[in-house]
Amino acid sequence: MRNWAGNVTYRARRVHEPATHDELRAIVAKAANLRALGSRHTFNHLADADELVSVRGLPADVVLEDHCVTCNAGLTYGELAQHLDGRAALHNLASLPHISVGGAIATGTHGSGTGNLATAVRALQLVTSTGDVVEARRGEPDFDGMVVHLGRLGVVTRVTLDTEPHYEVTQRVFEGLSWEHVPDVFDAAYSVSVFTRLKGVDMVWLKARGTPPDTLFDATAATVERHPIMELDPVNCTRQLGVPGPWWDRLPHFRMGFTPSKGDELQAEYLLPREHAAAAIDALRALTLPGLLVCELRTVAADELWMSPMYGRDTFAVHFTFEPGPVPLDAIETALAPLQPRAHPGKLYLEPGRYDRSAEFSALAERLDSRGAFASSSSTSGDSGGGSAFT
Repeated sequence: MRNWAGNVTYRARRVHEPATHDELRAIVAKAANLRALGSRHTFNHLADADELVSVRGLPADVVLEDHCVTCNAGLTYGELAQHLDGRAALHNLASLPHISVGGAIATGTHGSGTGNLATAVRALQLVTSTGDVVEARRGEPDFDGMVVHLGRLGVVTRVTLDTEPHYEVTQRVFEGLSWEHVPDVFDAAYSVSVFTRLKGVDMVWLKARGTPPDTLFDATAATVERHPIMELDPVNCTRQLGVPGPWWDRLPHFRMGFTPSKGDELQAEYLLPREHAAAAIDALRALTLPGLLVCELRTVAADELWMSPMYGRDTFAVHFTFEPGPVPLDAIETALAPLQPRAHPGKLYLEPGRYDRSAEFSALAERLDSRGAFASSSSTSGDSGGGSAFT
């Protein structure tokens, strides 16, 4: 079995799909080396092990109460949005709604503007390697170490997320922005993405809770809908041109039910302190990256989750999408090295960067995973680079 991108072949001898929590607990307690399998949108071996287990077969059991929603961690964000539609909303979504809630939280996956998706977690339920069920709530001593858990602590079965009242979002695209204005555009709307192939700014996507601005420095408003990769048909993308729609159908770039992004692609991402945005842009503009389809620039708010790439600092996110084949990770990491980058744990990378609470996280893993069942049993990488340094 392969991952979403096809660059990783899982070594797992068996994939378990339990239908009940008791069945799941028995599987976890017996396995010598195990990882939870989500929507397979990880581009390295972080989610690989001798055995894999999916929680998608467990009951969805979506419960909405007290300004939060509790659900099976195996649901995708698109599926969860269908349960919430018109009744409640989440604070943000990633570029594609096809990814699982549990997997996105485990890796600190994010959208733009606000905190990453894991910051919405109010509580979680975890099955440890002894088959015991552990529950943690925001404010408890281990909670900040358990949310972005990288699959190392156990199998998360249920999560509780903060919600807010339903809202609508309006999306507008601008083209041809000058480089000098890029550091200043990220406060122009609720969610902002800058798309570039490094020689110029192709597009800026503004997602506004309300009415987006009619102008954006020296950029020109697009008169037709766009795909983040300029040459591709935007039919799979969420509506633009100032047409309002529900939060779940505007905050992502891509629509449920369609192939997201290009499909066959490889991704890498680095998270830097936001104050280094201008220096990062200068470093990127000097690069020539063969196979680059698009580079997306975003900002993400700081958080206190130990293994979050945004821990302790407002963040400038630099995301790369490449054609299948060799990915020039060395050139990228060399250029960004002076700017304190942290690699997104679910993407391709060579060096993960400095995670300030990693020693405490390792101690937590040793305590919760007393058998070592969720530890990495081999050092492996994707076909185009990227290792398992986080495990």
